[in-house]
Formats: sequence, structure tokens, C-alpha cells
Amino acid sequence: MRSNGRPTMNDVAAAAGVSLKTVSRVINAEPNVDATMASRVAEAIERLGYHRNALAASLRSGTNDTVAFLAADLSNSFYMGIAAAVSTVAAHRRMHVVMASSEEDPATERRVALDLCQRRVGGLILVPTSADHSYLAPEVAHGTPVVFLDRPGNGIHADTVLLDNRGGARAAVAELLAAGHERIAMLLDTTEIYTMDERLAGALEAFAAAGRSQDPALLITGVHTPADARAAVSMLLDSAAAPTALFCGNNRATVGALEELMVRDADIAVTGFDDFELSWMLPRPIRVVSYDVSALGTLAATTLLDRIAGGPLADPSLHLVPTSLVDRGGRSR
Repeated sequence: MRSNGRPTMNDVAAAAGVSLKTVSRVINAEPNVDATMASRVAEAIERLGYHRNALAASLRSGTNDTVAFLAADLSNSFYMGIAAAVSTVAAHRRMHVVMASSEEDPATERRVALDLCQRRVGGLILVPTSADHSYLAPEVAHGTPVVFLDRPGNGIHADTVLLDNRGGARAAVAELLAAGHERIAMLLDTTEIYTMDERLAGALEAFAAAGRSQDPALLITGVHTPADARAAVSMLLDSAAAPTALFCGNNRATVGALEELMVRDADIAVTGFDDFELSWMLPRPIRVVSYDVSALGTLAATTLLDRIAGGPLADPSLHLVPTSLVDRGGRSR
């Protein structure tokens, strides 16, 4: 009858000598409950120490006091920073947040997103991995708003919150080119990911603006983990013409690249997209394409909760969060 040692509604019903339905009616403050029965239920609740699971109740009842955040990879500090901002906004609105991860798998995204909607969450903040989100159209039509975060969705028209990925990468590579670097290697995760494709496009725009072309031998994609980045940098350093600078497409690539560079004591300029924890403590200087992570989460959560509240919002819109180049580690170059 008990779950993990905690009293359940069934325990309360047994202790009060009433039906489970009566307990539910008392807990949910429904009208026309017999006063004697209500008193017995209240006494049993106090004696047993029963606590209502408000989150589970809201998921069942569809009272719209719960929102969901479905990230691409919750092990990445970037998404955890966003999750913290979403939680802060939700708490101020007296809302709960359910979090899940698709692990960059479209099938998992679809399954989890639909499961959350079927559990009647008030709204969904989704970091897309799928190429088609028309499967969410019936949920949106039935009143579950969706906000796409970090990457745009496809197949439905919804609010979207993005970084200026292209502009940030363009500025980063333009700066390296202006500093005189002839051989700039680029480490990116798969370009099937929207953010990576945009960052590559921005980098190539910088080359084109400088009247230069990027050496295909210096473009390495599929760099998903720090270990991948370290292996890629090792290969580059052992090549006949090592790069003079690195542009890393995300914080994981930057971390892995720095590990190899410091082991080798290699004097190569590094600019990485995304800041990361303790970057300012690095023993060598790097440049970072930085931005306000909390602004992404705050914008997404505020937009979603305003949709849920039914406020006077315009048609779905695009919010673009700007980036800037900052110094980290060592002394400023």
C-alpha cells in the first residue's frame, strides 16, 4: 500500500474508513463532501503524515501548472544552465517543471514529447533533434503551446528562441584571419545539427569576406566529445602543416582541444564557441564566443508561460540572443 515507505491515498482511505474517491474529493477541496467524512480524512492525513504529490496530480488533471523542458543532452552544462533559468521563471509563476533528454535521437524526442503532452503538461520547451515536428501539430491545436529552443522546429509554426550562431562564428573566425592566421582548423560536431551548420556557415562567410577559402583538410566534423576533439588535435599537430589557430564549434570541443594543446605545449591560438565553467582559470589565454545562457532559458520560459496564460501575444515569433567575443584564461592577447 505504501510507496517507498510513504503513506498513499489508499492508506488514508483505509485509516479513515472511507472510499478512495472520498479522499480524493477532500484533498481536491471539492464541494458537497460530508463534513463528518471530511473530518475523518483530515485526521487520517495528519496522523499518517500524508503529503499530496502536487506534480503528479497536475499531470493527471491537466490543470496546466506543469511545463516540460525536453533538452537534447542534459549532460551538457549548456542545457543545464538553460534548465536553471527555466526553473527560476516557472517558480516565480508558481509552476512546476519536468525535464527530460532526447540524447540527440529523433525517435526518443518524438516518443518523450508526445508522452509529456499526453500527460497534459501545460506547455513544452523543446530543443529539436527531429527533422519534422508536424507530429506536434495536433497537440498544439488542442491547446498545448510549444517553444523551440536553440534550434528551429520544422512542420509547425511556433515561438522560437535561438542564439546568433552564424554571427558569432563569423566574428570569431574573422578575428583570427585579421590576426594573420593562414591555417585555421575547425572542430565541429556533426553539421546535421542546426547550430553546427550555422556556425560552419558563419565561419565560411568570414573566409569569403577576407577573400580566402578554408582548407578542407582543416575542417573536422563529428567531434562530439572532448576525447574526439583531443584525438582530432593530435592528428592535426602530427600533420605536415599544423594549424596556427583553432576554431572549436562548442565547449566540449574547446575543452578537448585544450587538453591536447597543453600536453603538447603547442602555441596555437584557440577560439571556442560557448563559455564553460572555470574557463577564466585556464593557464593560457583563449577567446570565447560568449552569450547569456540564462537569457535563452528566460525568454523561452516567459514566452511559453505567457502563451499558457492566454495573454495578448502576437503570432509566433523568433527571438535571437546575441553573442560577443571575450577573453578567458591567462592574460588578454
